[in-house]
Amino acid sequence: MNSNNPFISASEAVQCIQSGNRVFLHGSAATPVTLIEAMQNRHEELKNVELVSITNLGDIDFNKPEYRKSFFFNSLFVSANTRAVANSRDGDYVPIFLSEIPQLFRKSILPIDVALVQVSPPDVHGYCSLGTSVDIARSAVDTAKIVVAQVNPNMPRTHGEGFLHTSKINALVWDESSLPEVDYSQKVSSSVEKIGLHVASLIEDGACLQMGIGVIPDQVLKNLGNHKNLGLHTEMLSDGVIPLLEKGAINNSRKKLNIGRSVTGFMVGTRKLYDFVHDNPSIRVMDIGYVNDASNIRKNPRATAINSAIEIDLTGQVCADSIGTYQFSGIGGQMDFMRGASLSENGKPIIALPSVTSKGISRIVPFLKEGAGVVTTRGHVHWVVTEFGIVDLFGKNLKQRAKALIHIAHPDHRETLEKAFHSRFKS
Repeated sequence: MNSNNPFISASEAVQCIQSGNRVFLHGSAATPVTLIEAMQNRHEELKNVELVSITNLGDIDFNKPEYRKSFFFNSLFVSANTRAVANSRDGDYVPIFLSEIPQLFRKSILPIDVALVQVSPPDVHGYCSLGTSVDIARSAVDTAKIVVAQVNPNMPRTHGEGFLHTSKINALVWDESSLPEVDYSQKVSSSVEKIGLHVASLIEDGACLQMGIGVIPDQVLKNLGNHKNLGLHTEMLSDGVIPLLEKGAINNSRKKLNIGRSVTGFMVGTRKLYDFVHDNPSIRVMDIGYVNDASNIRKNPRATAINSAIEIDLTGQVCADSIGTYQFSGIGGQMDFMRGASLSENGKPIIALPSVTSKGISRIVPFLKEGAGVVTTRGHVHWVVTEFGIVDLFGKNLKQRAKALIHIAHPDHRETLEKAFHSRFKS
């Protein structure tokens, strides 16, 4: 690396990738689009390159026929721009808890040849930051044989475990592209608004929050402005936390772990969020093996985990990652936090979902679709929320669970569910 001008072009930087390599792609808002496109441009000379990643954002296409001949996408969490290839002969999905993905790299179960990441510019001491996504990237850069970094002044410098010295980076590429943005605060349906109110009613002062991805968690946050002494220990965060942090509703004063600090593994939001976390010592962005470790989650009292589902059956089994056999997303951190919250003193694991899909199909069903994956078992489910109410399944038998879930199903589907109940339980 030339000390006077350490930066090279993206096309030069990805020359280190060889046929047969396993390549890690940094994810979410940190997706290194420029490096990925440069790698894809080498598709004619590369064969059998395995790509591993969680969620990817940005204007990249992994589904072009010419790329499929060169790259196999082994997804650890399926996202919109990898869904088609992950469900094809040229890709696949690894069912795994988000907390355990770092072990795949550290234990050489999936050893990384090349890690493509996006970082902040180096500080005066030569340290870059993994910025918006430390999550599984920490273990990837620690174990990869070669690290290639897209250095972007738009990437925030975040505190926590994301610092990476330039001496550990084999190639640096300067890039000033805007980070991908996702705005969860758009106009939402009345049913989502009701769900937000219901979930907020379950959250006590002093609760330590974990928020999943999407409009429902953001809607919940909008209803917490009058709460006091909330904490934040979450796998991801978005813009919705900013007003609560600014007004002191979230102050992390009641936590037992990282007192006074908000903890996350990654963040996805708008530029406002990325500017808010830049060099902000009150936000710690950490290795996901630490953040999502149930033994850490449970240390904070009143841990409250809010996650969603694709469908839930009458016994409480939650499918959150597939539509039948079609892999839609992944296990992610839902079970990490559902279990951690249930073990926390006065904790609350919550599944919140609209009662029907956008096409009016019930999400509360007699049986999960054939081939559907159970992400959260019926033994782990406690609170379930729809726009029609709140139920607590903990300690309830199968018949009681079914009756409770029918009560919060959409009225248009309750008769069908009642018939399924009587058919199954002969009562």
